[in-house]
Amino acid sequence: MSPSQTHDVIVAGAGLAGATFALAAASGGLKVALIDPQPFPVQLAETFDGRSTAIAWSTFRMLDALGVGEKLRPHACRMDRILVTDGRRPGAASKSASPAFLRFDSEEVGDTTGGEPLGYMVENRRIRAALAEVLADSPVDLMAPAAVETVDGGGPLAMVALKDGRVLGAPLVVGAEGRGSLVRKAAGIDTVGWGYGQSGVVATVRLDYDHGNVAHEYFLPNGPFAILPLTDQRASLVWTETTRAAEALRDSSDAAFRSHLMRRFGEFLGEARPEGPRFVYPLSLELATRLTGPRTALLGDAAHGVHPVAGQGLNMGLKDTAALAEILVEAARLGEDIGSETVLDRYARWRRFDTFALAAGFDGFVRLFSNDLAPVRMARDLGMAAVNRIAPLRRAFMGEAGGATGDLPRLLRGEPV
Repeated sequence: MSPSQTHDVIVAGAGLAGATFALAAASGGLKVALIDPQPFPVQLAETFDGRSTAIAWSTFRMLDALGVGEKLRPHACRMDRILVTDGRRPGAASKSASPAFLRFDSEEVGDTTGGEPLGYMVENRRIRAALAEVLADSPVDLMAPAAVETVDGGGPLAMVALKDGRVLGAPLVVGAEGRGSLVRKAAGIDTVGWGYGQSGVVATVRLDYDHGNVAHEYFLPNGPFAILPLTDQRASLVWTETTRAAEALRDSSDAAFRSHLMRRFGEFLGEARPEGPRFVYPLSLELATRLTGPRTALLGDAAHGVHPVAGQGLNMGLKDTAALAEILVEAARLGEDIGSETVLDRYARWRRFDTFALAAGFDGFVRLFSNDLAPVRMARDLGMAAVNRIAPLRRAFMGEAGGATGDLPRLLRGEPV
């Protein structure tokens, strides 16, 4: 290393995607610094992040390869079936299914997945805890709490100044700090996007009856209402409303919240008793116009913040992680400058199409379903009924959701970098 080089890669943001990337890069022999303004114990608290994540089965193979999967499995709930219904009224979950529904079953693609489920539902705090445990035993140089103040990628090294006065140097800095990424702004990378005027109310509920490892998504006029299976006979709710209504639900009394909830949830799983705090997350689309800049690469929400309608946001970020780690490790083994435009362009080419295609698809899906116009409803109901009857098309959807299509990085095949 040169006198001013402290690391091979500096990662800003120790969230789910950033921490996973740090482990992946370090597993390939790179010296990695991982920086986050939040102490790790704060990130592990139940009140820090109330969301749960659907981890695609191919993504779980990567977590297994990095030593994280074994720590997650006791807290991971299989999703063996997904039922998607176009509903019009509260309590849609209790009504008999209309022709406007989709059913995805893991058994239908079991011969190609080795019996894997469609995905695993895991609470984000459990993922953070597993990552923290593996990071503690890894060579990653974890700096938390520490905050990035400035980033300069214009020289032979990217220089990162921290607010505590330390200065780090590396051939590459990775922005993984989410939608407000300082690294992205420092690289002069613009974003495009828009808000949906919606927010997601997130809560965990305990159920009277076993959910059977089935995920339900009901498209109501105000937005999707998802019931996602968790361990211990619980479910994670993602309840989309206008932002004003979502904030009112978060701030309402327990009795009022439960009353509104049961009108939408129905009684097919008995009573749904909320546990823990409620959270509200504004929903919007934000895409970086480029994935790379001078000695800079973006991944996760810093590169693409999407609507959670299909539960693919983190999986997209972890695909970024697997692709970038593989490219950098291979370049380092060949003696290349891992922060050069030539190397980073390989990452951009690998991830650009998938990122924009999925983001556009999710945006179109939200616009198609978040209205109650009769002609639109008729068209989408016919489309859903048709897809439900065409087995190859249904299997293609499941393959895409499972992350098993396209040119997969080694980590997503369960292989080390």
